[in-house]
Amino acid sequence: MMDVADPRRPHVRLTRLGLRDYRNYASLDLRLDGRHVCLFGQNGSGKTNLLEAVSMLSPGRGLRGAEFGDLVRQTAEGEAARGWAISTDVRDGDVDRRISLALELDEQGRSRRSARLDGVETAQQDLGELMRVIWLTPAMDRVFAGPAGDRRRFLDRQVLAHFPSHAAASAGYEKAMRQRNALLEQGRSDPAWLDAIEVGMASAGAAMAIHRIDAVKVMQEAILARPEGAFPKALIDLDGEFEMHAANGVALTDIEQEIIIQLRENRGRDRIAGRTTEGVHRTDLRVIHAPKGLAADQCSTGEQKALLIGLILANAQALFERDFAPSPLLLLDEAAAHLDSDRRAALYDELAALGGQAWLTGTDRSLFDAFGDRAQRFEVSDGTVCED
Repeated sequence: MMDVADPRRPHVRLTRLGLRDYRNYASLDLRLDGRHVCLFGQNGSGKTNLLEAVSMLSPGRGLRGAEFGDLVRQTAEGEAARGWAISTDVRDGDVDRRISLALELDEQGRSRRSARLDGVETAQQDLGELMRVIWLTPAMDRVFAGPAGDRRRFLDRQVLAHFPSHAAASAGYEKAMRQRNALLEQGRSDPAWLDAIEVGMASAGAAMAIHRIDAVKVMQEAILARPEGAFPKALIDLDGEFEMHAANGVALTDIEQEIIIQLRENRGRDRIAGRTTEGVHRTDLRVIHAPKGLAADQCSTGEQKALLIGLILANAQALFERDFAPSPLLLLDEAAAHLDSDRRAALYDELAALGGQAWLTGTDRSLFDAFGDRAQRFEVSDGTVCED
């Protein structure tokens, strides 16, 4: 296993976070020294909003999946600000970088988004090459017992940290699928148009399947390499036809052709169903509690939480194992609140050993005592942040 101090691996840390009119923050300029970040304060004070702002530095809509317009600060009088802005200073190895994101609203409420890296206009998706972000929120605690869609979203977030292009593939697949469903619903769709849409779906879907199986493979390797400890090992695999083909070494172009054939054969059934009944949008993530040999959804709530934390830590380690991949930022919202003191200490030790930067939230400062001097602590209160 590669040493986390290997000089070839770029360590990425935030050294400043600035906000303007974002959620409950009118203005914020938070200075950081590169250590882990612990945020404590009462519920509703704005801790998760800070984690969400950091998550916006990666492709997608952040850890809440909110619409960009919903991030605009509401004044005490109930009026919305004219937009929001996030700015960060990033230490990329020995290089200082600057990232800024903004949303501007005009008088008619129309919005314009912008993203800049070192002052140059870029796409938010392209930031994924620099910012690999993984998060865990309370909403994910029951992901194993919930519907397959929840596990699929969890999976794709882990995959995205390995393959930033996974965001474009997923978006392209979903857009093409909506177009296909609409054409089938019309009943008299142009076959040539439908063919073209299905080719697009197949191209995106094949890329998604290969990304997923690659990420799951390296995650499983990282899980098995972990020492026995506070967070049980898991056995993970994918329940998806095309992911299975990718795992068996089927080439990308051949998977594309298999998807095209399936879509064409299913047109009649899909027209009746009103949706695309088969494809990579139906894939499920299967997780087994390895020590017990028990499906994750059959485990206790505490065991599921421990499994989930173990998966997040393993994925962070898997990213470290990729040559020249930047170290990930880990965002752990209320992750320590339901852990006993021994597991909290074990979590902090693992985070310190990884060598990247983690952001954690909790209601009580004492939750982070076991971190010692390995973290900065900030008290959050009603949209203000003070270093402790």
